[in-house]
Formats: sequence, structure tokens, C-alpha cells
Amino acid sequence: MRLRAVLFDMDGTLLDTAPDFIAICQAMLAERGFPPVNDKLIRDEISGGARAMVSAAFAMSPEAPEFEALRLEFLERYQVDCAVHSKLFDGMAELLADIESAKLIWGVVTNKPVRFAQPIMEQLGLSERSAVLICPDHVSKSKPDPEPLLLACKMLDLDPASVLFVGDDLRDIESGRDAGTKTAAVRYGYIHPHDNPDHWGADVVVNHPLELRRVLDDAMCSC
Repeated sequence: MRLRAVLFDMDGTLLDTAPDFIAICQAMLAERGFPPVNDKLIRDEISGGARAMVSAAFAMSPEAPEFEALRLEFLERYQVDCAVHSKLFDGMAELLADIESAKLIWGVVTNKPVRFAQPIMEQLGLSERSAVLICPDHVSKSKPDPEPLLLACKMLDLDPASVLFVGDDLRDIESGRDAGTKTAAVRYGYIHPHDNPDHWGADVVVNHPLELRRVLDDAMCSC
């Protein structure tokens, strides 16, 4: 079936949001008199969410008595500063322009709550261009469940088989596969050092956003 839409995961796929996460963790450490940690330590844990990032930055177990207060502070700070340094990955602006020029639809399906995702999309000027934004707030089950992608396809009135879902985590590929979409895994995202996108079972694996141009060309020509 010919490709009609491309849906992206947000963090680590469409957007490089790591700089804002890192800045917040480093500021929290500095204000408590702790030295900065290696940025990579935080970046490697982004896929695990606030809990994983705070745990790594402070070398603290989530079961520690003071941990929950740190996690909530992190989220409060992120609510204010969620789009200070975040940006499209290199090559993604060109890819989105190609998608739009080809008269394809694109959107975002993310496990990031809408209170963070919507402001980021608005501040980066992507809200009016994106056809859909699906967050955990809109569904009963998040990725890796197929429900978010099925909802996106329903809202776009598209057969899932005509959609390509792009992500940087196994849960993205599992969600897309179970929803019936084509899937693309990206190696440039927030992938844990012990993980390997080649093992996720995606239809294609790419190293850079612009490599998806070939994938789109092939899919648009298929019947």
C-alpha cells in the first residue's frame, strides 16, 4: 500500500530534547553543591523518563526517601523550561519539508504528557504543521501498546498499512508493528548503550534523518 503519512516519536526521533533535560539536572546538582556529571550519563537514561534521569544524575535509588521530591522538582522545572534548548535533529527540517512537498501527512505519537509536548511543538513552530499529536493523556495505554498509533490513524482517517512510524526505542517499533504500520528505527536517538536497534525487528534502521528520504521514496512508489 502506498505511503500516505509519517508519524514520529518525539524525544530522540523528531526532536533533540536532551539539552533541556541535561541543563535541568546540572542546575539541580549545582544548587545543592554537587559537581556536574557527564552529560552522556543523563542522555543515556532519557528513554527511562524523569525517574531514570534523576536517579542517574544524583546516583540515587528511586527508593531513597528524598528521591520523590527531586523527581517532582525536575518535572516542575521542565514544565517551565521544556523548550529552551530543544530543537529538530540535524536533517529533520529538510526531511519534514520533503514530506510536506510530497503532499504526505506527518504527526507525532509520544509517551510525553501533553503538558510538555504541546508547548514544545508550539514554541518550535511545529504545531500548525503537524497533523496530529497523540500523548498518553489521549489514550488508556501508552506505547508499546498499539492504541496510540491506532488512534492517530483513526484521527487521520488512514489505514495503518499506509503509515510509517519512526522511533528510537523498542516500544516504538512494537507499537507500530502491532498497530499494523511500517516501522523505522533510528540509531541517532536516545538509545541505551546496552540496546541495539538492529534487534528490534523494524522494517528499516537508519543512522540519520535524511536516510529516511530513500525509505519514503520506496514506500511512495509501492502498490
